[in-house]
Amino acid sequence: MAKGYWIARVDVTDMEGYQAYVKAIGKPLAKYGAKYVTRGGTYEAVEGASRARNVTLEFPSYEDALACYRSDDYQAAIPLRQSSADSELVVVEGYDGPQLGESA
Repeated sequence: MAKGYWIARVDVTDMEGYQAYVKAIGKPLAKYGAKYVTRGGTYEAVEGASRARNVTLEFPSYEDALACYRSDDYQAAIPLRQSSADSELVVVEGYDGPQLGESA
């Protein structure tokens, strides 16, 4: 089963409000088995537009990633993010097929 990922690009406009969002999402992220792959950090925008923070969360499955996003706890946290940051968030199914150089 392929893993699931949240990929978020964020420009924080109100750090105090954003910290409230970060605190509020701890429970649903833990419940659905999320792990941070990236959380801010140094980056270089080598093509296209960028935002100040790039966050990637890994979930055990794509279904878990969607269930977390759709959960009541996460839905309640969304207004905290929307009022304190400009952002995009996509939920992506991971790839578990052959890799470059491997036979199909």
